[in-house]
Amino acid sequence: MNIDSHQHFWKYEPVKHSWIDDDMAVIRKDFMPLDLKTVYKQNNIDGCVAVQADQTLEETDFLIDLASKNDFIKGIVGWVDFSGNDIDAVLEHYSQFEKVKGFRHVVQGEADSNFLLRSDFLNGISKLEKYNFTYDILVFPHQLGAVLEFVKRFPNIKFVIDHIAKPYIKDGFYEGWAVLMTEIAKQPNVYCKLSGMITEADYKTWTYHALLPYMQLVLNAFGADRILFGSDWPVCLVAGNYEQVKKITTEFIAELSPEEQQAIMGLNAVKFYNL
Repeated sequence: MNIDSHQHFWKYEPVKHSWIDDDMAVIRKDFMPLDLKTVYKQNNIDGCVAVQADQTLEETDFLIDLASKNDFIKGIVGWVDFSGNDIDAVLEHYSQFEKVKGFRHVVQGEADSNFLLRSDFLNGISKLEKYNFTYDILVFPHQLGAVLEFVKRFPNIKFVIDHIAKPYIKDGFYEGWAVLMTEIAKQPNVYCKLSGMITEADYKTWTYHALLPYMQLVLNAFGADRILFGSDWPVCLVAGNYEQVKKITTEFIAELSPEEQQAIMGLNAVKFYNL
């Protein structure tokens, strides 16, 4: 079973999606399940995990609605305000929806590099364990020091790092990112998505070989049993197409055993998100 562990849906609104800058103009439009279903048919993908792209409860409800009408959406990663006083009640509310598997906050957009370690945020995250929810970590490399402290505090919560923590592939920066990712991977409850790489490289001139050292580090650090394939569709379309994105991962793992390949292309997502 091939599962895409990371993709998004939206009805494009210029203000809400202001993060889509001029260089990304190709994705300034609606992307809905019907569009993705066609893409999946062409690329032999059986299902997906839909991840929030907007920080509102309306976004979470929007994804729940889409998942209820489309069987191929196997799980969703929504958004809640972890700093809110009502976090327990909010999580209890969402625990009634079977396809809600976890949550994410766009930490990469926070100016405070230690945002993850704020006491109110930590309090909210601590409630996830009670409901068996997962948490997707979306950060830039300069925030990885905080990530290391963060994940050590919650050994019983399952974490996954989105987009291999967005290393600065375009600039060729590697060492600092590699050291911290290796340390973080020592925590057995932390997984990593092989996703979002071509958009951290040069949109127009990226090559497979430029991505290779980063993927190799992730494989060495996390092992084949804690890596998930993800497309980051439709964001990936600013630098390539779905087929290219999938091929990066399948080519990279081609030398691994069939069992390890199956794990990375789907079974790890099933295990992590309890699909």
